[in-house]
Amino acid sequence: MESECMALSLVSADPVPRPTGRVICDPCGVLSTYRSILTVPGAAIFSLSGFIARLPVSMVSLGIVLLISSASDSYGQAGTVAAAYLLANAALAIVHGRLVDRYGQFRVLPAAQLLYSVALVALVWAVQTDQPQAVTLVAAAVAGGSLPQIGSCVRARWNHVLDDQGKLQTAFALESVIDECLFVLGPTVVTTLATVWHPVAGLAVAGACGLLGTLALAAQRRTEPPAHPRTADAVRPPMPWRTVAPMALVCASLGVIFGAAELTTVAFAEDQGAKAWSGPLLGVWALGSLAAGLVAGAITWRSGPERRVRWGVLMLGATMLPLTVVDSMWLMAFFLLIGGLAIAPTLIAALALTAAAVPNARLTEGMAVLHTAMGIGVAPGATIAGIVVDHYGSSAAYLVPAVAGLIGAIAAWLGRAPVPSPA
Repeated sequence: MESECMALSLVSADPVPRPTGRVICDPCGVLSTYRSILTVPGAAIFSLSGFIARLPVSMVSLGIVLLISSASDSYGQAGTVAAAYLLANAALAIVHGRLVDRYGQFRVLPAAQLLYSVALVALVWAVQTDQPQAVTLVAAAVAGGSLPQIGSCVRARWNHVLDDQGKLQTAFALESVIDECLFVLGPTVVTTLATVWHPVAGLAVAGACGLLGTLALAAQRRTEPPAHPRTADAVRPPMPWRTVAPMALVCASLGVIFGAAELTTVAFAEDQGAKAWSGPLLGVWALGSLAAGLVAGAITWRSGPERRVRWGVLMLGATMLPLTVVDSMWLMAFFLLIGGLAIAPTLIAALALTAAAVPNARLTEGMAVLHTAMGIGVAPGATIAGIVVDHYGSSAAYLVPAVAGLIGAIAAWLGRAPVPSPA
């Protein structure tokens, strides 16, 4: 998941709002709240382009697992290649953010996307022609390292076109819901294509969507945030690490949960003789998150986002514990749906704290830091879970995301509320 990557945030001038009343949700006003931002000129089209461009985030890592496990019959090898893809993406996400902030989306996104497309084709070729694993790993690393940071770019556009903090909060909540839509749609599509049609088909569709969506987004110059080229006398605003670092640790823990749960669920479905249903199972998990994210964007919280991060990541890890003893597809779907309810609110709160503190000139980079941390977590999560699956079975592997949730909660409790970022 880039949950997407799943990320994903609320931003306001007061980063830690503390209304004194109860949590308030006005169902009748939800649609009008979201409609108010989508009618801003150019907003609906760049949000839609971003949705299409981000489909690889929810499809490619799972597509790699399905492709390689089908070719080699080893989830450990599949997890290793997926980890190379995700680690490279994490390692270069901050670089992507800096380049976009400095040179603009129009110049950076197409170049990165074209390199990504070529590398993804090379990855498929290496697996299909039985090349040495080193070749596959290099292709996966190049693909992951060149994947454009679309989620950060879309949120930067919202920050540029909206000057009302209330609407900005709604816009970022909308993007969180869109991210969850990706993880409802993406795993189901890639699994169906890979298991019913051909193992390569899912990756091919993901690559085509990424290419078309990214080029469409980059072409929309009217809503593009201005570049901030560095000059000799320019003073680079500092990154508020007191806020960003703890949230990065939280996102790394979330990444472990996502990577481990994704691979383990595929293995669980295969153990049940229904591998084709692994995508829908993961889609149910994301569906719970989507519903929670939609509600989270339309209510007034009594608690501040720092508290929601602490309890959210702990609850997400705790919901993995029952999965260690589940032996039914229907029960698995039920518990994944319940667990998914904690995903979007936790991600929204984590990025709210970060985005409220990061200067505008480094906003894309700041968002990329959290995406980087999440990618760093996804890679070992997938790898460790793959090893556990190979040696102890799929049920035991659900302990990996459970432990990660506990670690993330500890990191969240060590964090501090942010100081508002400069205008």
